[in-house]
Amino acid sequence: MEYIYVDHAATTPVHPEVIQVMADTMANVIGNPSSVHSFGRKARQIVDEARTKAASSINAEFQEIIFTSGGTEADNMAILGVAYANRDKGNHIITTQIEHHAVLHACEHLEKNGFSVTYLPVDRKGQVDVNELKNALRDDTILVSIMYANNEVGTIQPIREIGELLKNHPAYFHTDAVQAYGTLPIDVKRDGIDLLSVSSHKINGPKGIGFLYVKDGVKLAKTSFGGEQERKRRAGTENVPAISGFKKAIELMEQSRSEKLEKYHLLKSLFIEKLKAEEIRFSVNGSENSLPHIVNMSFPGTNVEQMLVNLDLERIAASSGSACTAGSLEPSHVLAAMFGKNSEELYNSIRFSFGMGNTEEQIEQLAQKTAAIVRRLVR
Repeated sequence: MEYIYVDHAATTPVHPEVIQVMADTMANVIGNPSSVHSFGRKARQIVDEARTKAASSINAEFQEIIFTSGGTEADNMAILGVAYANRDKGNHIITTQIEHHAVLHACEHLEKNGFSVTYLPVDRKGQVDVNELKNALRDDTILVSIMYANNEVGTIQPIREIGELLKNHPAYFHTDAVQAYGTLPIDVKRDGIDLLSVSSHKINGPKGIGFLYVKDGVKLAKTSFGGEQERKRRAGTENVPAISGFKKAIELMEQSRSEKLEKYHLLKSLFIEKLKAEEIRFSVNGSENSLPHIVNMSFPGTNVEQMLVNLDLERIAASSGSACTAGSLEPSHVLAAMFGKNSEELYNSIRFSFGMGNTEEQIEQLAQKTAAIVRRLVR
């Protein structure tokens, strides 16, 4: 019996063409991109071409892209970099209660160092209220960090409205787009975004590489020290093979985005309809305005740990939320913000997320097996 991998929101399988590009780069490109000889220039060309591709994918400029080790470093660089570089203008930061821990823990660190942080609540669908953001803005607010779409329930935030609101305020606008990038069309100029975080392994690229978009003119302090790579903003020799693979992943993403969107909508709808046909109790957590490849479901009468163990025994890979909190006994902070700290959804919700390799036949099997597990557990 084949495995059914429906945890693509945690990480995606690397596309075979990406693997081939990386293998070719490792075999044939030995130079350091900072070296001036021909070997170095060949490596620099690969990095520059990838930077051009990354920039064009979000309607940014070449010099506005900083390669990082992934989404966490990009989030940290944006939040800590803006905070420390602009402390003379204020020390207030606004974020939400449902951010990835790369954002939340960075903000908690800043609070320990004298900064003030406002954590905006969300409604039961995981949506931020733009009016609450407007009311939270202060004269000393220097940064607003609100994720593009949530990684646990898929809810898409009103990014364009937030960008429009902040046009009349000096605070910078950062968005963690790690889960949205590759699925939603992103335009940093249209949306008024100043900083944006992306990770390669969410779009069938390699792990350990990502980028931070930093709009020209944004004042950003260094968070690493060493050489003068990445326009003196991120020290360390560039990971050329990973960058080459990331470029290929972006190309493949752009070629297949509309096709994938249609497929994900189909798989998500099929899964929900098949579960309904099985006549088990469940509800979908999040908004109808959500990422098409993520569906977070509450199964009353079940326990999340038992569900995950039983799914795994059936060779189904799903999750209870962010992979970055794997092994944690703490319930999802996202669901707690949506439903309350004592709600049953915290203890009976499973995230299914679709991607490369999933078929309609797999999703039908997934629904049947999930329903059978639920019936077994609620008796």
